Amino acid sequence: MNIELQVLGSQLRSIAEEMGAVLIRSAFSANIKERRDCSTALFDERGRMIAQAEHIPVHLGAMPDAVAAVMAHEPAPDDVFVLNDPYSGGTHLPDVTLVSRTDVGYAVSRAHHADVGGREPGSMPADSRTLDDEGVVIPPTRLDEELLADLVAAMRNPDERRGDFRAQLAAHTLATRRITELCQRRSRDRVLAAMNELFDYSDRVVRAAIERLPDGRFEAVDVLEAPEADLELRAAATIAGDEIAFDFTGTAPQHDGNLNCPLAVTRSACYFVVRCLTAPDLPSSGGAFAPVHVSAPEGSLVNARPPAAVAAGNVETSGRIVDTLFAALGETIPVPAQGQGTMNNLTFGNERFTYYETLGGGQGACPNADGPSAVHVTMSNTLTTPAEALELAYPLRVERHALRLGSGGAGQHRGGDGVVRQLRALEPCRVSVISDRRRQSPRGARGGESGTSGANYVNGEEVPGKAARDLAVGDVIRIETPGGGGFGTSR
Repeated sequence: MNIELQVLGSQLRSIAEEMGAVLIRSAFSANIKERRDCSTALFDERGRMIAQAEHIPVHLGAMPDAVAAVMAHEPAPDDVFVLNDPYSGGTHLPDVTLVSRTDVGYAVSRAHHADVGGREPGSMPADSRTLDDEGVVIPPTRLDEELLADLVAAMRNPDERRGDFRAQLAAHTLATRRITELCQRRSRDRVLAAMNELFDYSDRVVRAAIERLPDGRFEAVDVLEAPEADLELRAAATIAGDEIAFDFTGTAPQHDGNLNCPLAVTRSACYFVVRCLTAPDLPSSGGAFAPVHVSAPEGSLVNARPPAAVAAGNVETSGRIVDTLFAALGETIPVPAQGQGTMNNLTFGNERFTYYETLGGGQGACPNADGPSAVHVTMSNTLTTPAEALELAYPLRVERHALRLGSGGAGQHRGGDGVVRQLRALEPCRVSVISDRRRQSPRGARGGESGTSGANYVNGEEVPGKAARDLAVGDVIRIETPGGGGFGTSR
């Protein structure tokens, strides 16, 4: 890669990063300004991702479908489109995406809003069955003041929602200005040429890395813990030359709960696996996705059809797809043991406030190192809200936040430990928990022991992995997140 291309690539990535910084610093909700549950990226005129900020994998890998959905509406230069429909390029309803035109393509932001309506405060119901249960569904639509007013009126805490929308809009205003400045300095033609070469460079690097992997077909099976029974996820990875294909034939049909995945999220998980195993340090662009092909039966758990609920598909099923593909490819490539395999989604709220967080746990041990503790794994990359910020903004008290010592699996290299998070309600509210790896433990690799499965408690009484409860003043919820699997036989 020549020097000018490196400079232009860095400038494009810095614009994506600055978009993220503007969004985070301008946001109203703790979910965006503290947890940083948001992502930003730049696309070219053909709808190909060219540069992204180092944000949330499940957001970023699904963004190309959102841009394609907006491009079908032929947006004008001054248009900003909004969408959250999982079947039109979205992920799940709280993840609201904005797409705007720039001089050389499109700017995109995706942020998890703390509420978008629906049956439960926080719009992450544990027992939703259709999209309507989960909130307001927004197909790709031009965003103006009238639509913005209508949207926030259908959501809880409209002032906070409006503030987060305006923070996203500020990020897009910044992107438009920075792209214009870059084209004035370097010329539009050179920026466009650089965008093409950045895409092609990523394509070449990832293809070369795939070509070094052994050809063959590799299969694995894992499960997701639906309330009524485990749901089977089957995946086959086929490496042939410089391309890799993932096939999910045999996976369980979509079900009546919310573990269903739109295909955009399934693709995102597949892209993540390929990046991890080929060129993890490559500056990301859509070229890294070009050698990856994904097929899944329509109407299955990983290619659901509307109006199936998807709240947990984005946060739980996406991670299990990664686990399954790693297990398949682990037949021939050294891969880590399984990590916690869940985002441990915890949502509180009433008509006055909504608060959402995800919790870290143990990462699986690697072939040459212990797994880290208390981290988000696979498709998540958010922070924990500081106790001081949480208690200042919400009627909740953090009573314990500590390592769950000994929860990582033993082995030549030990899995990382999970965490214990205990919160007390200071006013009546609802709590929803969406978690996994409560019945099944994260598996070890190459003789390593499994990590400890997670557990959820309300006032000391264990509750299922997917559960919703009314909390009175003084009620306590405790989440114990899973540990990662160990790697190799203990010496």
